[in-house]
Amino acid sequence: MMRNRIATLVETALQSAVSAAELVSSPLPAVTIGTPANPEHGDFSCNIAMQMAKNERKTPRQVAEIILRHLGNGHGLLAKTDIAGPGFINFFVAPSAWQSTLLEIESLGDDFGRTSTGAGRKIQVEFVSANPTGPLHIGHGRGAAIGDTICRLLSASGWDVTREFYYNDAGQQISNLALSVQARCLGIEPDDPSWPADGYQGEYIKDVARSYLAKETVDADDRHVTALGDPQDLEAIREFAVACLRREQDLDLKAFDVHFDVFTLESSLYQSGRVDDVVRLLAENGYSYEQDGALWLRTTSFGDDKDRVMRKSDGGYTYFVPDIAYHLEKWERGFTRVINEQGSDHHSTITRVRAGLQALKRGIPQGWPEYVLHQMVTVMRGGEEVKISKRAGSYVTLRDLIDEVGRDATRFFFIMRKPDSQLVFDIDLAKEQSPDNPVYYVQYAHARICSIFENAAEKGFSAPQQPALQDIAMLETPEELQLVKLLSALPETVDESALQFEPHRLTYYLTELAGCFHSFYNKNRVIGEDPALTRARLYLLKRTAQTIKNALSILGISAPERM
Repeated sequence: MMRNRIATLVETALQSAVSAAELVSSPLPAVTIGTPANPEHGDFSCNIAMQMAKNERKTPRQVAEIILRHLGNGHGLLAKTDIAGPGFINFFVAPSAWQSTLLEIESLGDDFGRTSTGAGRKIQVEFVSANPTGPLHIGHGRGAAIGDTICRLLSASGWDVTREFYYNDAGQQISNLALSVQARCLGIEPDDPSWPADGYQGEYIKDVARSYLAKETVDADDRHVTALGDPQDLEAIREFAVACLRREQDLDLKAFDVHFDVFTLESSLYQSGRVDDVVRLLAENGYSYEQDGALWLRTTSFGDDKDRVMRKSDGGYTYFVPDIAYHLEKWERGFTRVINEQGSDHHSTITRVRAGLQALKRGIPQGWPEYVLHQMVTVMRGGEEVKISKRAGSYVTLRDLIDEVGRDATRFFFIMRKPDSQLVFDIDLAKEQSPDNPVYYVQYAHARICSIFENAAEKGFSAPQQPALQDIAMLETPEELQLVKLLSALPETVDESALQFEPHRLTYYLTELAGCFHSFYNKNRVIGEDPALTRARLYLLKRTAQTIKNALSILGISAPERM
């Protein structure tokens, strides 16, 4: 990455200055390379001279001048440098250095944009984790897109990623599901007075009941469940209904190109005794007490505003207790970094789970696990909000969106805003074939380049393989150099997106790159009278198409050759 190359040059210059006794700082501070707000001030900037000035007993500009003397032209990497303001060092990269990055893109091919920053370290990402009580809704869809893309970004940055889905298959919601299916089995409709309170009314409940009565077999993840067909056996109905909806959710996720390595069931934490073990350990450590017939956790000892009930007076555990047991199990599996992608309605869980983990005294650090919370999604069509699904009844399902606008548009739209920002999903825009539709705009750039190559082939031109530097040195117009600069920024963008858990950064990058290509194409003739320039520009476009394809692939989105 160009930024890293500049940092290495500065580090070498600092060491040289210290060896020459012109600087005395020891140890030397870390070098951070930034980007000037105004492109006219250079490609990169650094404030290291301002950091060192006090210790060196010099003005920042004096320190900067010493650094630049030892830096020189960076072995040809830099066209020039200057000192701005109180002591910022600005770097202007030589056009030949930018142009040479095209050779790197060609050499790496499909791997361009991928880095080794993660160094193979283990990281676990839990996302979606929907209750198996119905089809996945649009909130789950946004979580699936964000979580899956975070996993893809981390993998592209060199992390060893484990993707996990936690099924909340215990508790009152599952009881309501079983009662709803049982009612359908008995021919009871939602408008009947005997319909269970808080029952699920979607058409999918009728489908589950029909399958149960037909004694069908469901294959879901790690189990095979055959319906007994007895409408009075509520436990059998519960087991079959959960399996049915787990399979349904799995099919939705596969249609969305989302896959998991591990599935964990909440019920398994009870069956294995892990929940009871955690409650016992919290008591032994002195962080629980009895009051008003309930068992409380002293979460105030860890920054919560009040203590929280762990076991209610009826003997049932509150929802965050199995979460503590589950995360302890993650820690014991060796995951020192864990990311939970969840809806913003889970915000209150964070303090309680972290407090419980600290109270276990198992060496788990504060702030573990890390959380990415996404905000709500509003679906619009024709300027009006879409609120219900034909199948689910009360909400819009993920499958509804995939079926209507396609997987690519659904994924792109879900991740094109920062996770903690509310999202308006405009169905009409997602289906529109125009520059206003961001995913169409990006994909069309790739398809347009492919059509240029078809046209060039008909005229006897093709992009050269590994051209000499003097050949690509012809790429010197502002549009060409800006395009090359953007291409070279993909690895850095991937790293930053992964580090911040912000997939939207890559969608912004792609939109900017597509706009830069369209600007170049509108101002520069690719297939012209100069064969050498034509080949150079075709080479540039070949690398542009590769970069767009690689970035879209990391997002789980296709790069069509025709549109």
